[in-house]
Amino acid sequence: MIPHSPLFDQTTLEHQVQNDKVVQRYREFFSLIDWTLVQQDQVGHTLSDRPSHPEEAYIKAFLVKVIEEKKHMTQLRDFLVEHPLLTVELGFRLHLDETQPYGFDIEKTLPKKRWLNAKLRLLNHHLLQDLLTGTVQALREAIPGLGETIAIDVKHIYAWVRENNPREFIKDRYSKDHQPKGDPDCRLGVKKRTNKEQPDGSKKEEPECLWGYGSGVAAATIGGYGDLVLGEFTLPFNRADVSYYLPLYCQSVSNLGFFPKYIAADAAYDAWYVYQSVALRGGIAAVPLNNHGHNNLRRDPDGTPICEKGLRMHPSFEFNHTNGYRAKRFVCPLLFPEANGETCDNPLFLKKGCHKDPNWEAGGIMRVTLDRSGPLYKAIYRQRTCAERINSQAKELGIERPKVRNIDSVRNINTLIYLVINVRALRRANSINKGLLPMS
Repeated sequence: MIPHSPLFDQTTLEHQVQNDKVVQRYREFFSLIDWTLVQQDQVGHTLSDRPSHPEEAYIKAFLVKVIEEKKHMTQLRDFLVEHPLLTVELGFRLHLDETQPYGFDIEKTLPKKRWLNAKLRLLNHHLLQDLLTGTVQALREAIPGLGETIAIDVKHIYAWVRENNPREFIKDRYSKDHQPKGDPDCRLGVKKRTNKEQPDGSKKEEPECLWGYGSGVAAATIGGYGDLVLGEFTLPFNRADVSYYLPLYCQSVSNLGFFPKYIAADAAYDAWYVYQSVALRGGIAAVPLNNHGHNNLRRDPDGTPICEKGLRMHPSFEFNHTNGYRAKRFVCPLLFPEANGETCDNPLFLKKGCHKDPNWEAGGIMRVTLDRSGPLYKAIYRQRTCAERINSQAKELGIERPKVRNIDSVRNINTLIYLVINVRALRRANSINKGLLPMS
């Protein structure tokens, strides 16, 4: 809507909008997002005597905040005040005032900083996820072969609390019982562990802790098209990395419309159900083996355990393990199916012999029999770096240190950041495809 202005006639205002570089840049950016679901969500809302701003306008404004790297809402509001024509383009309901140059009062039109902060927290996160899904589906149509391989990773996020400021002296800074007052939702977790040399020459593992959140991301890359986001999920930082896997995998499947064949992730995701998700479809999970400090059980190529004496153990029966998988009992080959007269030094041999209960799911077998030196594994594992590059892009857009103090705002900011990354990828893909088309 172009309001009536005492200074500019309608034609002049139209020309100003059409030639404003900021307005045109964002108009082109927003055109790559399908706003249908957001608009449909607004239809059912009852209009009051004082109509509110459309949800679409708020989402667009917060996307501007991410793109322009405005850390605080005051900075976003100041930017929009400086660009009144962009405010019109975003869709805010204008406070008409014929005494103003553009025919509306920009200060009275824009919500105050406090409400913008509240609105970021109250945004319907499902709507933001729907927008992200729309970009994935558009990318899938633009990029052939997208989604056959996905990479999983987690990015740490510092909560906006005093405890994360090393310059401030705080007693019990990293005590999990000392919840920061600045953010009731953040949690204490370990960012990384390093071996520090002690005065006696020995090395001691020391953790680097922080209060905050983790942003899990499922990413993909296609040669020539770059990296993009298939799914994202935010949790408090005290959750293990592997706990992000199933939500990210399910979201990726839903957004793509099919099951990925290959998974790439680091050793933190060495769990049988990660392999299970691809083992039943002829794929592999390129994940380094993590024995978690336990001795690795020797196996034959088919997964059968090898006993201490170097013999294949005898299969007995299958059962449901208490850890949620199907296991198989293997017993001493010297005693079963019948004793062959040989002996063993293992003390258990004098009883019923030793036994093993390995995970006998397809994923459990793949985990211990996967050839991690082969070319297929190495080719898939190298694609894990696309998730790291997405994390790097997200860091540049401010994901690491958001200036908010609750998990709802953090979740919404994270989804907005990944939405920006995907729209940029879609713009890049459209440009590449346009260049590939033959000239008429």
